[in-house]
Amino acid sequence: MANVLRKWVESDNRELKRLGKIADKVEAYADDMAALSDEELQAKTPELKAKFAAGTSLDDLLPEAFAVVREGAKRVLGLYPFRVQIFGGVVLHEGNIAEMKTGEGKTLTATMPVYLNALAGKGVHVVTVNEYLSARDAKEMGELYSWLGLSVGLNISNLSPDEKRNAYKCDITYSTNSELGFDYLRDNMVVYREDMVQRPLNFVIVDEVDSILIDEARTPLIISGQAEKSTTLYTRTDRFAKTLTEEADFKIDLESKTVSLNEEGIKKAEKYFGLENLYDPDNTALTHHLDNALRANFIMLRDKDYVVSDGEVLIVDQFTGRIMEGRRYSDGLHQAIEAKEHVEIQQETKTMANITYQNFFRMYKKIAGMTGTAKTEQEEFREIYNMEVISIPTNKPVLREDRPDLLYPTLKSKFTAVIDDIKERHEKGQPILVGTVAVETSELLSELLDRAGIVHAVLNAKNHAKEAEIIMNAGQQGAVTIATNMAGRGTDIKLGPGVREVGGLAVIGTERHESRRIDNQLRGRSGRQGDPGLTQFYLSLEDDLMLRFGSERVKAILERFKVADENAVIQSKMISRQVESAQKRVEGNNYDTRKQVLQYDDVMREQREVIYAQRQQVIMEEKSIKPIILAMIKRTVEHFVQMHTQGEQKDWNLQAILDFAIGAMVNEESITIKDLQGKKPEEIVNYLMDCANANYSMKEKQLYDASQMLEFEKVVVLRVVDSKWTNHIDEMDQLRQSIGLRGYGQLNPLVEYQTDGFRMFEQMIGDIEYDVTRLFLKAEIRQDIKR
Repeated sequence: MANVLRKWVESDNRELKRLGKIADKVEAYADDMAALSDEELQAKTPELKAKFAAGTSLDDLLPEAFAVVREGAKRVLGLYPFRVQIFGGVVLHEGNIAEMKTGEGKTLTATMPVYLNALAGKGVHVVTVNEYLSARDAKEMGELYSWLGLSVGLNISNLSPDEKRNAYKCDITYSTNSELGFDYLRDNMVVYREDMVQRPLNFVIVDEVDSILIDEARTPLIISGQAEKSTTLYTRTDRFAKTLTEEADFKIDLESKTVSLNEEGIKKAEKYFGLENLYDPDNTALTHHLDNALRANFIMLRDKDYVVSDGEVLIVDQFTGRIMEGRRYSDGLHQAIEAKEHVEIQQETKTMANITYQNFFRMYKKIAGMTGTAKTEQEEFREIYNMEVISIPTNKPVLREDRPDLLYPTLKSKFTAVIDDIKERHEKGQPILVGTVAVETSELLSELLDRAGIVHAVLNAKNHAKEAEIIMNAGQQGAVTIATNMAGRGTDIKLGPGVREVGGLAVIGTERHESRRIDNQLRGRSGRQGDPGLTQFYLSLEDDLMLRFGSERVKAILERFKVADENAVIQSKMISRQVESAQKRVEGNNYDTRKQVLQYDDVMREQREVIYAQRQQVIMEEKSIKPIILAMIKRTVEHFVQMHTQGEQKDWNLQAILDFAIGAMVNEESITIKDLQGKKPEEIVNYLMDCANANYSMKEKQLYDASQMLEFEKVVVLRVVDSKWTNHIDEMDQLRQSIGLRGYGQLNPLVEYQTDGFRMFEQMIGDIEYDVTRLFLKAEIRQDIKR
């Protein structure tokens, strides 16, 4: 009974009925809009803006605004949004996720809520997974928005601050997720208000929302500066790691992707580095480097996790197969891989600012998203982002045939079968898209197809520049395209002439990905808008996923079937179910990882918000921040006086208070210990604050005018805050890495991290206030002589 109720509650049917009623209201305007001239239709934008300004809500404006966009799209783009696209538009406007299958026109669907929300004048951000798609959509959909009287901006990485500022000022701004996040961090590092580029974060629509808010959520955005550290340890530990052999010296845990030395390996390390005890606290730096060298050599695989191009190690995104430009593995792992690959080891960096995508996107007033595959993660979207996933029906029925998986005993037999299948389909002219998980698999398949004499295109992280051209041709008769997961995102494969007759696009998966969504995304390349198509996954017992999570159970099934022949194959729904349960386990693990990243980052989020809010207060001030600085000075004075006036008066340490006053506040000759004697603690505080105020007034007289004083105040405060904050991020990072060990002492690592993190934050605030006091009151002001 409970399950029946749950299904009923979670069913989208009631939701679709509600959306249908709203769509009826939108469609009721269709004839009226069609009867308007171009000028009359364009005049609707200022009319709707005026209604909003007069107090009509966006919800009430929705039917008319959506109808305006539909008619505008028909005239400008030659496209007219279907009824199901109106459904998707409403879901997006309400701040939820529209799950729409590939080829259902997500880009056009978004135009309706984007236009409606842009009427408020607070800015709408449309996020895509890469800059090519941002530029494409800004250009194509920008024609419609511009025609309707709205401004459109494109925010990409190589723009100057002025160009970025102009892009953000537009009604609608297209950008990538990383560029938005980095701009936010950079805005919170500037000294001058006019250097900021973003407006307050209002409404964002995220295309491929599962890719950005889930797959990318484990990788925080980090802005780094140089750290002074030597690279010799990387080379030494790499040389040592290369002398070791698996089982004899170390063990690999495939499930958690960790390497650990055994007794023999530890002895070898102690001998190699001349140590008595490898795990002595004095050898922490060495063991850290050694762990990274082991991971780099035995877990991080070239052409799967990273590629080497022009003497540089570049990370490959596991979910999209794309190169992650500008990203580096943190905590010395990237340098360890550089040592392994014998390329130049770049200097380690120090984190200046960081944020996770989860916490960045949760800062928007309203967030919405669209994708072809989100239902499998709906719990996570609900829990972390407070967004519901609504499945939108397809415009035409799906005719694609999804066949059960084929399982082979070995990789070799699997690839032989894949090539045979490609040959057979290629001969009858059917276009084929072959999906691979890793770059190395796509290259191996390419080699096998070359031997078979089959002309084909390869799309992977090494040649993603040709992506648009390769995808455009992938649906033509006889085309064979090998692609890593990148072909599954934001791209549409249209069928060429004569292809429907030979069965449409055939999608062949060479391995199951650890996430069901990525497999579904690959399936969705075929059978768009009622086209015919077919999907078939080929698996082997030696696949990564099977080795990590499913192999023993599946081997037992194989034995039950009494299959011994290497080329034997099993096609069974039971195998598919076993694989799916393995994927669910991996997804569960990944969700736990992301949730943990978020729980730890929430501690940093609260601290980040305090620091960034204080920076904003200082930057935005136009007259004087004297009250802020005097409050800091007073808290510092009170802290030192309180610390040294404990107990009876004879036990007070007035000399320490005097040393503080001379070191941080006044000139040596202007104060003696007699000035402090015979006073109560609050009288000492008042006396020192009088000194501070006098010193402050003198500084004000030394500068020409109030604007110079304000500049001086701001520079002192911001310089101190930024220096202490970057050190604090570093210390919190070190705490985060070491805190797990407290679990062995029956303590909750997260609670310990929260407690220690709060204490360290309080300490940092105290350090900031002391340094501001010292720097401000002890600084000597000299006017620059203008020649």
